[in-house]
This record gives sequence, C-alpha cells and structure tokens, in this order.
Amino acid sequence: MSESYAKRAAELDAADELAAVRARFVLDDVVYLDGNSLGALPRSVPGRVEDVVRRQWGSLRIRSWDESGWWTAPERIGDRIAPLVGAAAGQTVVGDSTSVNLFKALVGAVRLAGEGRDEILVDATTFPTDGYIAASAARLTGCTLRPVAPDEVPGAVGPRTAVVLLNHVDYRTGRLYDLPSLTAAVHAAGALVVWDLCHSAGALPVGLDEHGVDLAVGCTYKYLNGGPGSPAFLYIRRDLQARFDSPLPGWNSHADPFGMTPDFSPAPGALRGRVGTPDILSMLALEAALEVWDDVSVSAVRAKSLALTDFFLECVAAYVPQGAVESVTPSAHADRGSQVALRCQGADAVMRSLIERGVVGDFRAPDVLRFGFTPLYVGFGDVERAARVLAEVLAGEPVGAPV
Repeated sequence: MSESYAKRAAELDAADELAAVRARFVLDDVVYLDGNSLGALPRSVPGRVEDVVRRQWGSLRIRSWDESGWWTAPERIGDRIAPLVGAAAGQTVVGDSTSVNLFKALVGAVRLAGEGRDEILVDATTFPTDGYIAASAARLTGCTLRPVAPDEVPGAVGPRTAVVLLNHVDYRTGRLYDLPSLTAAVHAAGALVVWDLCHSAGALPVGLDEHGVDLAVGCTYKYLNGGPGSPAFLYIRRDLQARFDSPLPGWNSHADPFGMTPDFSPAPGALRGRVGTPDILSMLALEAALEVWDDVSVSAVRAKSLALTDFFLECVAAYVPQGAVESVTPSAHADRGSQVALRCQGADAVMRSLIERGVVGDFRAPDVLRFGFTPLYVGFGDVERAARVLAEVLAGEPVGAPV
C-alpha cells in the first residue's frame, strides 16, 4: 500500500509548479510541518543580516537611517506584505508584536466607533493572548467584553457593539472562518471588525480591500518566514486612517518626528500605526525573507495547500488504523486553513516520537497533534512520509522498522 502512495507523491511532486521554491529555503531531511509556528529560514536572510550588521550598522552607523533606508522600512516592508493579504499599498505598516498591534487596533476601533457603542465582541475560541489584549482594551475604554463563537457573530452583534475581534483561522483546529460574510454582518450592525491573520497571511487569499475589512493584524514568523519574533503588521483601511487614534502615540508616528514638540500630531496615513524606533535587525531580516514571494502567487499557494492537506488526510486514512486518530480540521476546502489537527490518545508522547523520527509538528493540549503545511517548501513526498511515520508510531514500532 505504501508503495502506491509513495508513487503518487512522486508524481504530484513532479507536477508541482511551486516545487522549485523549496530550494530557496535552508532545509534538511526532516519533514518540517511546523511552519504554522515558525517558518523555515529563507536562504537570502543570513547574507542580508550580515550586511546589515557589518556594513550598514558596522560601517555606516547612523548614516544608515537615510542611506540604507532604515527610516522607511516599516511602511516599505508593509507594502511588500500588502499584496499577500489583498491590500493596496499605503495601508500596512510593520513593527512591534502582534499583541501590541492588536491593542492599537482594538482601542483605535472603539474610538472610531463613536458614542453609544460600548461593547467589544471577541472570538470565544481565540488564541489566549488575543483574549487578554481584548480584555485590557475593554477596561481601558470602558467597554463590556463579550466572548462569542465566530459562527454566532451575525446574531450577536448589535447597536452597542463597537468592534468585533475575529481569527481568520483557528490556531488549534485549522478551521477557516468566512471573512467576507462575517465582515459584512459586523458592518450591517454599524460596528467595526478587526481580523487576526496570524494563521492565514502567506497561506491563503485574504482580500482585505475587496471585503472592506477595517483593521487587521498578523505575525510574520509563520507562513511569511520572517524568523523568530519578527515584527508583526498592522493594516488600517485607507478611509479610516485620518480618524485612527492610536492608543500608543510615539515619536515615530508623529507628523514631525524630529520636531520634538510636547504636543502630539499624528503622521498621515498608516504611518500613525508606528510607535517607537523600528527593530531594524529583525525587520530587515523579514524584508529579505519576503523575497521568496517575488514570483509566487497566493492563489497558487492556496491550491497546493489544499492538495497537500487532502493528500495527508488520505494517507492518514490509508495508513493509520481506523479510530486511532480523529481529524478536527474541517474536510470542506472553504472551511480549512493550511493545517490539519488530529486528535488522539497520548498526543504529547506521540508528537515527541514523531519528532524523534524526523517528522516535526506540534502538540496542543489536551490531545491534538497539529501539522502545518507551508506550500513554499513542503512537498507531497513529505506528506506521505509524515502519515507513514505517524502510523508506525501509533503501532508502537521501533525507530527504523519497515511499515
């Protein structure tokens, strides 16, 4: 049985239009299915970082703010990310963490919503930090915080709602939520929406401009491969920018940053989403990492993502004894992100065994094996091998035993 799936994997890899992109990354013989936590290293990054450190910082020093383009990096790199999330230039700025950007977006959205709107709805299944930030934003603005399941948002949003915070993809299950319809439902109630794109940016089409999203945030170290702790991005829709009142005004978001005036006057456009001095080393590493997208379309990535996850589920069904695992990731393409989550007994120990055998995913308590598929460097052969090794582990076979 394994020979037939291995043969199919080889045929699919041979026909893969993105197969050559794999060579742009530093990889080994490990099957790396944890790019939804930390993307692999693009080959262009080490040399660029060395240049930033040795020449730009080491030789040019302070001159690099102008001569090396350090000063404009947040908006320049934001414009590089923009097409990957369906946004025109001038609306996305890079800097700070996802959490900090989320705080800016939520408080800014409440201020945009105006009088009489004193409620924040938050995705009840959200990543915990998003919930913490939303609770803090609610306390700061005097709003009530109400957790709501994403599917229940259309019936829950109302005249008191200022903003709704939603995750595009559930970080545990890989469930993809309907951004167009949920955004429309929030707008129909007169509220604003903030989308967390951490598990969709670089993995699938988003369409921020097309669907009229108000504000969005996302990290860059997952499917965008920017490196551990790389700066996040903040999207502010163009027609909201003049009224966006950031709760974290800083000298870098001032209209005259070197004027050093006691009163704050916000910079125009998305620049008011900046705060302090940009984190140049990690920011320029991210800029180099984004070069892998130069001739890659998000639509091609999405098509391969669905093909990879389909094939993985098929191989798991073929190799793993029935009932040993249960997929909690939706089977419908419209509802699936770029990961597959499998529930099984002893999932923590199972994942440790997988990693020992060269298949790297991750574990989410209490019983979920999580596999992320980054189409830029994951192939169908990787998928077949991962499913086969999973079957070995669940069968209790020793390392190296034949299937």
